[in-house]
Amino acid sequence: MIVRLGVIGFSEGNGHPYSWSAIFNGYEPEYMKDCDFPIISKYLAERKWPDDQIQSGRVTHIWTQYPVLSRKIARSSKIDNITSTPEDMIGEVDAILLARDDAQNHAKFAAPFLDAGVPVYLDKPMALSMRDLATLQSLCKFDGQIFSCSALRYANELQLSEKQRNEIGDLHRIVGRTPKSWDKYAVHVIEPGLQMLDPADQPIRHERRYYNKDAVRLTSHWESGVETVFESLGSESKEGISLEVEGGNGKVVLEFHDSFSAFRSALLAFMRQIEDPQTDNNFGLVYRSVSLIEKGRRQ
Repeated sequence: MIVRLGVIGFSEGNGHPYSWSAIFNGYEPEYMKDCDFPIISKYLAERKWPDDQIQSGRVTHIWTQYPVLSRKIARSSKIDNITSTPEDMIGEVDAILLARDDAQNHAKFAAPFLDAGVPVYLDKPMALSMRDLATLQSLCKFDGQIFSCSALRYANELQLSEKQRNEIGDLHRIVGRTPKSWDKYAVHVIEPGLQMLDPADQPIRHERRYYNKDAVRLTSHWESGVETVFESLGSESKEGISLEVEGGNGKVVLEFHDSFSAFRSALLAFMRQIEDPQTDNNFGLVYRSVSLIEKGRRQ
């Protein structure tokens, strides 16, 4: 059975309604090139269609707060239905892709679907505080109803190979750097970085430093002796997303570059969770990530 998906968007600077829908539906190149995110058209054109589509689902409905934008996304990503309200999708779709990264609005948009028993993928970050995370969990009708992650936790290029682990030796320090704001982008280095730690490791103290309105550095010291440094470099930064991993014998720099594969892997993980809500998609990593996001936010 093909899973019917509804997309809810749009938040400023976030092209996921286009790209996530295309990963399921394919896309129309002549329309996609006119979207406001040229990188999406570029990396979609590098894939093989329809082989690279996710065949087990189809985005059938879309809502954004701007009808003109909804039509533009629908035309680009082959979405058949545009709804007047998000709630109009209830009963018409099997799951929701909440493709907005303004986490402060996640509960508002997700609540009607959670109440109706519909699985929901929440774009990163799931929440900006542990209190908001608990609120979202309290809205669920069953375990595993919500899926959320930074897709970069699935990026092969941000994971240490066995050879690299052996070469650098015992882990000492992880430095993750991302452009743009702490609230929206820090999760992209926090989750891949935390995956390198023992899940039982606990932070013992944190140090924050703020450079300007949206550049933040959070240094955390862990019981294991490992130090993590996660930085958002601000809206003016032209740097890419990277992890510098240092061990007793050396270090390696990992650089993110394959958005399509990371998004596709994350969406496949959501599809597995729809099929079996007990699938272990490492919610503990989300919990630990939100805790650090909250620690790094301006007080």
